Amino acid sequence: MERNHSITLANGTVIGNLGLNGSNYISDTEVNPAIFSKKNCSPIVFNDGATNEEHPHMELVHILKNEDEWWIALRDIPAPEIAEQKLRADVDYIAMMTDVDL
Repeated sequence: MERNHSITLANGTVIGNLGLNGSNYISDTEVNPAIFSKKNCSPIVFNDGATNEEHPHMELVHILKNEDEWWIALRDIPAPEIAEQKLRADVDYIAMMTDVDL
């Protein structure tokens, strides 16, 4: 498997030397799930060795250990889901500021 892919997180952390199998990036070295914090996944840049592809809002689906490899899957967060999260946060904030129990 060709290992020319990389993932660059929002804070500049680069996870390189990755293979690609479907939508899973495969690493020979252990990847800590903590680096995929919410603030670190907006944006994420994928590189296939030739081109960059930027995704503005993503989240970690899983990191699975398969023998001596770690399989990383990420997903794009769709705009309606982002809007729903913002609305929920706004309502919670207003409730807190007005001392209203929801």
